[in-house]
Amino acid sequence: MQDIQANKSLQRITLIMVLLNAFTTPLMLSAVNVALPAIATDLSMNAVLLSWVPMAYLMASAMFVLIFGRIADMVGRKRIFLLGTASVIVTSLIAGFAVNSTMLISARFLQGVSAAMLYATQVAIVSSVFPPAKRGQAIGLTVSTIYLGLTIGPLIGGYVIDSFGWRASFMVHIPLAIMVLFVGLIFVKGDWSADERGSFDLFGALLYALSILMICIGVSFLPSHISFIFLTIAVFGFIFFFLFERVHKHPIFDVSLFFTNRVFTFSCFASLIIYTATFANVVQVSLYLQYLKELSATTAGMIMMCQPLTMAVFSPLAGRLSDRFEPKHLATMGMAVSACGLILLSNLQIESTLNYLIFALVTTGLGFSLFSSPNVNAIMSSVEKRSYGSANGVMATMRIVGQMSSMVLVTLVFVIVIGAVEIEPSNYDALEKAIRLTFTIAAMLCVPGIYLSIARGRMHS
Repeated sequence: MQDIQANKSLQRITLIMVLLNAFTTPLMLSAVNVALPAIATDLSMNAVLLSWVPMAYLMASAMFVLIFGRIADMVGRKRIFLLGTASVIVTSLIAGFAVNSTMLISARFLQGVSAAMLYATQVAIVSSVFPPAKRGQAIGLTVSTIYLGLTIGPLIGGYVIDSFGWRASFMVHIPLAIMVLFVGLIFVKGDWSADERGSFDLFGALLYALSILMICIGVSFLPSHISFIFLTIAVFGFIFFFLFERVHKHPIFDVSLFFTNRVFTFSCFASLIIYTATFANVVQVSLYLQYLKELSATTAGMIMMCQPLTMAVFSPLAGRLSDRFEPKHLATMGMAVSACGLILLSNLQIESTLNYLIFALVTTGLGFSLFSSPNVNAIMSSVEKRSYGSANGVMATMRIVGQMSSMVLVTLVFVIVIGAVEIEPSNYDALEKAIRLTFTIAAMLCVPGIYLSIARGRMHS
């Protein structure tokens, strides 16, 4: 009886630690997205350079999430989780005091490295302490808390930006992050790691990280010839990485799961697609509201809340439902609803009403919430306990690479349609065209996502 109570107490305090962190990082991220127009004005950044403020963060997260997932399996998931929390605090302070675009983008890169430690361990920690029957609900709460942070972030971010300037958007989450460190160090006893420590795949880690870097650099140089050189190197790098990992005894990326587990494989690629299709919504809507609609940061933040608020409300319900019903049906429905929301956003014009925009954001948010929690539950429930760390690393990689791909898509469209110029009234028509084109492509991406989601196979017997 005491063991049961102790186990429940550990589950409760561990979940509190994870949920606090799941709230703080998205809070900062969404606040910074509201600050982009103010950052562009203060640091004289053109449209392409401005896209690197979120891109640098996502690129670094994508480069290092697999690395830290493997390290966490070896040395302890809580240890890496708390180290990431402390690092995010330090790098946020550096970004908040940046004096030029180079310093800011460099700080955002370091923030992304720090956040990769969190992305690589959050769900793995939850999966380590909760039994399968309760895991979907715990994951649903985690996902919901992430969306709650994304919901509150634009509102708080808009207020502090209008009141204190854009630098404050990098500081709003720091008190809560300190609380995470306190809870984790004082109250969460023990740690979780893989049963077999193994060795670290240094060559695979370097190959993967450099391939991600080549993609981002290649896109930034489009449409010059050198960009195609970088992109070609990236493609061959990923092919070589995949082949190398398949034969490595302790791979940093367990590609064998993709050959032996259909539910895992299709769920991961569906996740990659929906994040590619939807992540850049907040960036584009921020630009649309503050440039084309000429709204304040506070007002823009209130409107941008609609999508993540919808996610926060419906994600726990979707998580609980996925414990009882087949996740693929919920996730497929979510992918289809998200596509409908993106189609609505692709018809957004300068003269469109705010009610139209809010309806489109709520539709997209509803679809994403129906997809996300069931999809995560399907991924983590399709692997054995010893593979939780690897599965979480793969899942986090798909999410972050999808987010990065979403920003790559935005950057690519901005380069082609607007060019490397500062956004001003003379090119507002081009900005509207770029936003609509990006949403159109995103909606089209959901078609293969629907197929992958429905064809993944059954999780429940």
